[in-house]
Amino acid sequence: MTVLAVLTASALVLVGALHVVWAFSPWPLRTREDFARRVVDVPVDRLPTPGMTLGVALLLGAAAYLIAARADLVAAPGPSWLPTAGAAGVAAVLLLRGTAGLVMSSRRTTEFARLDRRYYSPLCLGLAASCAALALS
Repeated sequence: MTVLAVLTASALVLVGALHVVWAFSPWPLRTREDFARRVVDVPVDRLPTPGMTLGVALLLGAAAYLIAARADLVAAPGPSWLPTAGAAGVAAVLLLRGTAGLVMSSRRTTEFARLDRRYYSPLCLGLAASCAALALS
């Protein structure tokens, strides 16, 4: 389970780091318009604020910490049940995001919907399965 925890926590940290970059840049895309269309599927004037994007990054970092704590890779302050409950909570949130993404994107033909069906939602579902396996172990 240690390898699974390291891989899962690492993926969460990488996605969080990507959100930090996105708070300040449309990378890897060239313009905010492309980013809004492909990554968020909103008009550019409705993009999440940098603060909101950094908030998501912070939550992803906390999720990675909980997964690492569940596998005893890092110390977990507080009650002993917290890493287990945290890993289960992370699994639930990712399951919800992955499932909702597939359902919502199946009804649309935008570029974001295609990317959501192909990459974003399956990643969330895979991470949800990993987090659930760790919570139950």
